[in-house]
Amino acid sequence: MIVAVSWLPKGVAKAVPVVAELPSKEEIEELLKSGALEDGEESGSEAEDGDTEVDAEMETNEASQALAVAEALGAKSKTNKSSSGVDHIADGLKELDMDNYDDDDDEEIEIFSSGRGDVYYPSNEQDPYLKGVEVDDSDEEENLIIQPKDSVIVCARNDDDICSLEASNVSVCEDSGDGNLNIFPHHDIIVAAFPLCTAWLDCPLKGGEKGNFIAVGSMEPAIEIWDLDIIEQVEPSAVLGGVVEVQKKKKKKKKSKKKSSRSSSFFIWLSFCTNFQAPIQYKEGSHTDSVLGLAWNKQYRNILASASSDRQVKIWDVTTQQCNITSEHHTDKARMFSFNNYTAVQSVAWNHHEAQVLLSGSFDHSIVMKDARIPTHPGFRWSVAADVESLAWDPHSSHSFVASLENGTVQGFDIRTAKSGEASDLKPSYTIHAHDKAVSAVIYNPSIPNGAVFSIVFSDDSPFILAIGGSKGTLEIWNTESDAAVSKRFGGYKDNKPSTSS
Repeated sequence: MIVAVSWLPKGVAKAVPVVAELPSKEEIEELLKSGALEDGEESGSEAEDGDTEVDAEMETNEASQALAVAEALGAKSKTNKSSSGVDHIADGLKELDMDNYDDDDDEEIEIFSSGRGDVYYPSNEQDPYLKGVEVDDSDEEENLIIQPKDSVIVCARNDDDICSLEASNVSVCEDSGDGNLNIFPHHDIIVAAFPLCTAWLDCPLKGGEKGNFIAVGSMEPAIEIWDLDIIEQVEPSAVLGGVVEVQKKKKKKKKSKKKSSRSSSFFIWLSFCTNFQAPIQYKEGSHTDSVLGLAWNKQYRNILASASSDRQVKIWDVTTQQCNITSEHHTDKARMFSFNNYTAVQSVAWNHHEAQVLLSGSFDHSIVMKDARIPTHPGFRWSVAADVESLAWDPHSSHSFVASLENGTVQGFDIRTAKSGEASDLKPSYTIHAHDKAVSAVIYNPSIPNGAVFSIVFSDDSPFILAIGGSKGTLEIWNTESDAAVSKRFGGYKDNKPSTSS
């Protein structure tokens, strides 16, 4: 499932991405000391220790019971001098020594081995199985090269094949020269939580004039920023907010002790009752819930806005990784205690012409416009009939924007009619009943502005020729028959001409 997409401007990506450096020995040792690489909770909770002891006890009891039965059968067999042949069962179990089975050292077993251990060769020429075999990696290396004319797109997706991990896929759209695009995956970025939104930014986090980064919001409160010019990276270049990492302390593993089933059960119950989690500690300025929307400011390139399920809108400085402004203007108290989180802020968008002006849309059925230079100002508010799904400023006008709603409509607004303070009763400039279900996203075409058409007319002699005139002062002629769908549907009317009166 693809949940978000972001285009990269042509020419910003490195032609040949850099492969991430492996962590040094010292870094690995530090991670091992901190317990970050432990398989789960090494020490675990007391309840887990109790489970281990109960399991060990059950295994011991089962083995002892089986051994006792076998011994009884063997003794009975010898007493009766029967030929049943069950005495070998007792001998076999005694040989296995089940009581001390866990104390034995495991012997190393080599599977599919010649018995001499695995042999590694520094080159294919020294390997007798690969000697003389030519391996051509040119195609793979060529696919990694991003040409200046290539378009790059980042898709945030949930991949069921990757257990509990999510990915952002970087793909390349290559112009084949015949008008078609060849799309192929370039590399993946594995993130630890379900991604929900993305925003591309060129702020130089690592020096230089420009960078090539993607900000990812997810089900976690942290915002990860990844370098798109590096492949096989395991950590983001920057993290905005998130949970404070608590360094784990190693505990010695407890040896299993024999206990009665009653005492073990009581121990588990007691541990369950006393096992509780400490309050989650967040980094200063962090969101405390999922990040649903991101917007990068193209003029102030170090600024990133975020929207969250915690009802907050935040403005970040990505160079310092600090939150500069936090706004909580979407807090409809009448909805706060509803079953659904109606006050979650879903979308944010910066004005293309007035770079300090920010829109935010929420599940509280409101849209708020604020000036970041005056964070204490209540802003301008519009009420809408449904949850706000997405927002988009008109790139060709500084005073117009649209909002897509959960009820399937798209509404356009003019900020010149806005009133400060409480939600105004002004109606939208227009409403489009676009879909039967929620309109998840809406966007303007950045290159095609709105143009007024003053006259449009078909030719009487050539009924498929259309003349169009409008505000640009240019006459456009369109042969509608060149459209395959029009030709298929109306092609039979080509020879029909209107009758002329005498």
